[in-house]
Amino acid sequence: MANHKSSIKRIRSNDAKRLTNRYQAKTMRNALKDLREDENKKTASEKLPKVISMLDKLAKKNVIHKNKAANLKSKLAKKINALKK
Repeated sequence: MANHKSSIKRIRSNDAKRLTNRYQAKTMRNALKDLREDENKKTASEKLPKVISMLDKLAKKNVIHKNKAANLKSKLAKKINALKK
């Protein structure tokens, strides 16, 4: 158990941040899965900017690494461009 006031506070804040990060990461994974499963090029193209924005925000907050965000964005763009109509 923590002995210092500051370490007790740090434990509380870490728990709160961990929950927020888990929620945001799970939301991102669900959005990615939804976009990957979409076979319609028009609807996928409409979803892409929202997912890209989400990835950029999570990379900025260090929930995911910036290179991982870049790789995911690239793969999604390639997949959507390869879709037919």
